[in-house]
Amino acid sequence: MLRLLLLLLLLPLGGPAALPTPPRRRRGAAAPPPALYLTRYLRQQIDHFGFDENLTFQQRYLVADQHWKKDNGPILFYTGNEGDITWFCNNTGFMWDVAEELNAMLVFAEHRYYGESLPFGNESFSDSKHLNYLTSEQALADFAVLIEYLKRTIAGARYSPVIAIGGSYGGMLAAWFRMKYPHVVAGALAASAPIWQFGDLVPCGTYFSIVTNDFKKSGTGCSESIRNSWNAINHLSSTDTGLQWLSSTFHLCSPLKNLQDAAILKNWLSETWVNLAMVNYPYKADFLQPLPAWPIQEVCKFLKDPSLSDKLLLQNVFQAVNLYYNYSGEASCLDMSETATKNLGQLGWYYQACTEMVMPMCTDGVNDMFEPQKWDFDALSEECYKLWGVRPRPSWILSMYGGKNISSHSNIVFSNGGLDPWSAGGVTQNITDSLVAIVIPDGAHHLDLRSRNPLDPKSVQQARALEIHYMKQWIEKAGRNH
Repeated sequence: MLRLLLLLLLLPLGGPAALPTPPRRRRGAAAPPPALYLTRYLRQQIDHFGFDENLTFQQRYLVADQHWKKDNGPILFYTGNEGDITWFCNNTGFMWDVAEELNAMLVFAEHRYYGESLPFGNESFSDSKHLNYLTSEQALADFAVLIEYLKRTIAGARYSPVIAIGGSYGGMLAAWFRMKYPHVVAGALAASAPIWQFGDLVPCGTYFSIVTNDFKKSGTGCSESIRNSWNAINHLSSTDTGLQWLSSTFHLCSPLKNLQDAAILKNWLSETWVNLAMVNYPYKADFLQPLPAWPIQEVCKFLKDPSLSDKLLLQNVFQAVNLYYNYSGEASCLDMSETATKNLGQLGWYYQACTEMVMPMCTDGVNDMFEPQKWDFDALSEECYKLWGVRPRPSWILSMYGGKNISSHSNIVFSNGGLDPWSAGGVTQNITDSLVAIVIPDGAHHLDLRSRNPLDPKSVQQARALEIHYMKQWIEKAGRNH
């Protein structure tokens, strides 16, 4: 379980806590045809904050201006997060849906060290020296420089109000962008942005409690079956025969050989339950994996009786995870290295989680359905030192962005889904009249940023309407100032 907590911390936020290494590319949901945007590059400083080196790299960004009102119409600016920007572009249908109504240009900016925006090319991840410029601060500076460049070079954009939009880590960046560069962006929509999942701002166990509640609400006996499955695996993995049975029952591509492999199996299952909580959408989707509508309800149909014998219980657990990994029916075996899309940047996020993105998490096995594990910063620090030769700085994000002391800022909407475990570290209550929280009770991970869908719950429809209302306010106010 300790390994799981380290993995959850070290794994990408934007697609949930998941190892992004599937065997084939997943289609993005509601993807706009590629012809709808142009791909551009801007030469950026590798180090915005020092003057000793003058090295540069090419930052990729995507532009769609079909609906833009060319006389200082607004710009909706996606603050790219930990992955390929085309994937985020294709999974942020909300921006495409509102572009015409707002007469807006869309810009999707890729985060340095992800996708094609690699400061040192193939050497970018070679060591901590080359990774030294992978920080949220450098990324925000890239965004600011890009916006200033666009306003300077696009005719009619000089006074265009810019609104930052992002989800998950991208939502954190959108909020922080407005805080640090209020002269560059007029406002920000920060969706599913756990800006308070740092230090001791929130209890470390809330994240896993939310995952558990999602399963508890989706079927009688469901969360209890999962809680009981860990001991069942422990019992069976204590013998070679049991390990063989587990390998066969779970149709694993690589058979379990020892207790360490059994621990990896438990981590893989835990990540699967977490991912399901994050993508518990009201319609068929394939954000991380192809899944049915309300997938946790479907999974829980297999997990009704927690009192079953070890083998019967685990056979049901296999049926449940098989729905996540093999809904299409194409997989001949299940690969424990596969939990989500490969469009997320695993290596880069590993490094960020080992430096400034230190988000404490823990489980107790009582308020959640996982094996108990305390938060262990020292273990994380050792893991990071082994991986990169660096030590995490757990309080730096609080010093940099203010923690809960942010009431002096303005024009940020924080949206969170009640089903999304990352809401544990999100802003879920209004702070001021212009630091607004929108809670979507039926929403999973940044559901509001996805395309409109006839099956959308009323709560997300209302949330989007409110988000548009605030964006119009910011645009109008910015227009009056010029």
